[in-house]
Amino acid sequence: MNTSPTTEERIWAIFSHLSALTFGIGILLPIVGWSDQRHKSKYASFQCLQALGYQSLGYTIWVLFSAIAAIIFVIMMLTASDAAGRNGGNVKALVGIWMSIYIAFLLGLIGIYFLFPILAAVSCALGKDFRYPIMGDRLARYLTYDSTEKSEEQTRLNEDHEFRWVAAMGHFSILILIWGMLAPLTTWILYGKRSFFLKFQSIQTLVYQAGTTILYFVALFMYLFGFLLLIAGIGTIGQPNLNSSTGIFGLVVFGVSLLISFLIILLIPLLHILGQWAGYRVLKGYDYRYPLVGKLIERWIVNKTPLAEDGDLSLKGKSS
Repeated sequence: MNTSPTTEERIWAIFSHLSALTFGIGILLPIVGWSDQRHKSKYASFQCLQALGYQSLGYTIWVLFSAIAAIIFVIMMLTASDAAGRNGGNVKALVGIWMSIYIAFLLGLIGIYFLFPILAAVSCALGKDFRYPIMGDRLARYLTYDSTEKSEEQTRLNEDHEFRWVAAMGHFSILILIWGMLAPLTTWILYGKRSFFLKFQSIQTLVYQAGTTILYFVALFMYLFGFLLLIAGIGTIGQPNLNSSTGIFGLVVFGVSLLISFLIILLIPLLHILGQWAGYRVLKGYDYRYPLVGKLIERWIVNKTPLAEDGDLSLKGKSS
């Protein structure tokens, strides 16, 4: 940039990037920083939005890569263990070696995830215009951000795309259990009265993520409930009795609860995929509405909005 960022601009940029080290809890900080700086500093606004993208979209990519790596690792470990067992090798020792390799690999992935925000914070502390690999330059073009503009020539970022980016990152944050809801909640609190688009997208995202989170705990509760009934039925003192009426009842309840938990666990990844799809559609210019939830939230907002203040819930984008 032709003019060095001010201390205030640097502080917002630094803390927005470093908030990624909290693994989800700090996702609200980049939104707060963007809200405070969007009319004051293009530099700080861009850095805050970039930090928000890293914590939501970047975290999503990191989780998916980690999951794929875990699956590949398990397949390789089982294959190697089977081959060692057939050849008379020490399977336990081999499994221990593979587990050590995987733990080291996982720690390496965590270290890589932490490395970029630290580099970003140091770079911003020095007044430089940091860009995350791949995402940074793409986001700059999306927001029409040019760090080479002279101070007197600087204009605001593309407001339409700012709002869409913030809304989309709220959708992407569904993979951050519990804390991911802070993104749409913070956006709703800060911009619920300023933008109908952000108000609608934030509320429907918050409701959708809350429902998905509740399903996690329902699955856990069903499993624990059935397990406790099974223990109570068969008895924990002396010889367990599965042939008694209470034992059979506990076994049946446990089987049913386990089946329900399994079905819920299968449903949750589909809900996560739908959340990612919603974020993608919003970024592409569509005014996405979740099935059923979106229509209900839209109707609620319209009914709560006085006619004198009624506005378009979209950003004049394409309907979805």
